[in-house]
Amino acid sequence: MQFSIKKALPHLLILVGFVVLSLAYFSPVLKGEQIFQSDIMHYIGMSKQQKDFKVETGEETYWTNSAFAGMPTYQLGARYPHNYIKKIDSTLRFLPRPADYLFLYLLSFYILLLVLKVDFKLAALGAIAFGFSTYLIIILGVGHNSKAHAIAYMPLVLSGILLVFQKKYILGFLLTVIAMGLELVANHFQMTYYLLLLVIILGIAYLVDAYRKKILAHYFKSIGILIAAVVLSIALNATGILATQEYVKESTRGKSELTINPDGSTKEVTSGLDRSYITAYSYGIVETFNLFISRFMGGGNYEDLGKDSNTYEAYRKLGASTTQALEESKHVPTYWGNQPGVEAPAYIGAVILFLFVFALFLVKGRLKWWLVGGTILSLLLSYGKNLGFLTNFFIDYVPLYNKFRAVSSIQVVLELCIPVLAIFGLVRLFNDFEKKEDKLKALKFATIITGGFALIFLLFKSSLFDFVGNRDGQLIQAYGQDFIRSIREDRKVIFTQDTLRTLVLVLLSAGAIFMFLKGKLKEKWVITAFFALILFDLVGVDRRYVNNDDFVSSIRVNKPFQANEVDKEILKDKTHFRVFDLVSAPSQPTKASYFHNSLNGYNAAELKRYREVFDFYVLRNNINVLNMLNTKYIIVPDDKGSMFSYKNDEANGNAWFVKNLQNVESADEEIKQLDSLSNKVKAVYSSHKALEKLKDIKPHYVVDSLASIDLVEVKPNYLKYESQNSNEGFAVFSEVYYGNGWKTFIDGKASSYMRVNYTLRGMQVPAGNHTIEFKFDPDVVKTGSSIALASSVLFGILLLGALFYEFKKKQ
Repeated sequence: MQFSIKKALPHLLILVGFVVLSLAYFSPVLKGEQIFQSDIMHYIGMSKQQKDFKVETGEETYWTNSAFAGMPTYQLGARYPHNYIKKIDSTLRFLPRPADYLFLYLLSFYILLLVLKVDFKLAALGAIAFGFSTYLIIILGVGHNSKAHAIAYMPLVLSGILLVFQKKYILGFLLTVIAMGLELVANHFQMTYYLLLLVIILGIAYLVDAYRKKILAHYFKSIGILIAAVVLSIALNATGILATQEYVKESTRGKSELTINPDGSTKEVTSGLDRSYITAYSYGIVETFNLFISRFMGGGNYEDLGKDSNTYEAYRKLGASTTQALEESKHVPTYWGNQPGVEAPAYIGAVILFLFVFALFLVKGRLKWWLVGGTILSLLLSYGKNLGFLTNFFIDYVPLYNKFRAVSSIQVVLELCIPVLAIFGLVRLFNDFEKKEDKLKALKFATIITGGFALIFLLFKSSLFDFVGNRDGQLIQAYGQDFIRSIREDRKVIFTQDTLRTLVLVLLSAGAIFMFLKGKLKEKWVITAFFALILFDLVGVDRRYVNNDDFVSSIRVNKPFQANEVDKEILKDKTHFRVFDLVSAPSQPTKASYFHNSLNGYNAAELKRYREVFDFYVLRNNINVLNMLNTKYIIVPDDKGSMFSYKNDEANGNAWFVKNLQNVESADEEIKQLDSLSNKVKAVYSSHKALEKLKDIKPHYVVDSLASIDLVEVKPNYLKYESQNSNEGFAVFSEVYYGNGWKTFIDGKASSYMRVNYTLRGMQVPAGNHTIEFKFDPDVVKTGSSIALASSVLFGILLLGALFYEFKKKQ
């Protein structure tokens, strides 16, 4: 027992250190403050209705009317029954946000290096290098929480896989099930997909190694165990995965039926996202050096250059006061890369990249090759349209690759691989198996390569780069040539400063290793030196972009929007309708969703057909389509820049009977009809699966003056109507069509409905007085929850069996 405590004590101390570091970096959380994250602000706006419903009723709704005229909540934090793996995740994230994600980064990477048999001190060093990588901190600053969540569990998944390949089959299986289950809980399938690409590279490296060593039987046994583990982890998350799989086909990630764009031009037909949308954020090839020199291309979109900058003087010359010039100098557009914009450089660290290059000359075998392979593939794919032949190949031929945007984010793979190999450079440095001459040779080459690049950039920056940004032309028109010349001079200044910083860090790192090899510095002091260098290097850059200034009171975070006079006036109307906000939408697209049922919203995967109607007509303020969507209030600016709400008395209402029902040949024809369609008396549709149940629909119906259909009860997941019509009629409902979950009933008896007007619901109603109900009761949630419960029970049995087996083995 004493031996076990003694053995565990260093790891416990390391974990306590991780907690301290996480809380220290995000220290305002100790005062109850929260970081202001723009994406989370949007999420709160989108999800308020479903959360309010849960508070009021204790029930979970899987549909919300508050955004995009209505959509499932599967991607808005929906909670599912029997999702016990989520409880494990919540337990691990015990620290206040975002310190919890930083702790997960550190913990997960630490476990990975321990599995790779790295000494705990170096494992802790590697964890710090990974956890404080600038990109991983930046995404916490802007609120990409689900992305950070998924990245944090990547090293843990690799740990389980490696344990299986190390013939620790039971422990590896159990860890892979839990880690992969947690990875899927994060619900960021793009990051999980990138992890899969890295695992494939790892698998290839291990296959080649197994072939050479003639241990293919062990290799394929391991693959079988890992497949079983992944299947079980998927089953633990069955509800979310099945719901997402069902929804994605109807979302903007699915294939569009349109062959035209809003302007009438021919649309590129794909099974996923548009190629231009996928590659909009393509990493520049020269921009690669941002990984090594933090502000190689100017840093983020805007940098705080202060009073000593050329830009400050330029503002003064333009007539700005000292206060105005100083304020403007906090937001200088220094980024001069080709991406539409970046919050901050994806800086991995001068020290870590130096150690990575050092390790390239010392580390050999399968570990090196899957890490290097993952790094290279990640970097090349991050170039996107700048390396078109490779990106187009992946978009066209690699399954699911065309479902994800922002190709530059695949660099999370190299941000994981590089610190691992860098730490193994130190492992090889400290062991006695490598010759001292080889270590000195590796040091020489690493110093020449990394230091050489930095020195070349310092000496020849003016001839190598022009420091011209994409927006410089606009700035010249606004402020003149002298102003932009000042900004370019500032870009050169920060380029020089950070390149010199990198060079100094490289030389200090090289010096520490050289002193060790010459016997002037002991191993523990070298490790201490690298702890100091890495923390100084990474935290120093991180704090430029995410620091205490980003924290605000918890009330401001949890209630990011305040109702103005316009909102208060609209809220007095207790009927069911929609609001189109033309004022707040550009900067606060979910503000209207926070208070009203809105046409606006902010989500990476909204319903595809609604988005197409939005792009074709709503963005152009087509009143015909706005009426169809029951847009009763339109928030617009007045002549003085203030806002007011225009009450649209022509809105169609919640439901209406039409006289004519026209069948058109294609989706193109259906959406084009909406422009001038007299949608109060006529509806259009094109063929789809739901029509199989509606074979008796007619092209013409009689609608007399007494026919009516009224909405009498409203919940996010339930709508109740009362209809009166002396004739058989066809009703159109101003609700977004989604066939996977909405069930209809007429007088309590199950009925059928169809999609009309490209994105709305319609149904045939018998003559007489009837009660019509729409209930959102998705079967996928019931099926998934049953699978999740059964798999949780199975995993519990397997875990108990494994513990019993290990106990008996020790006995």
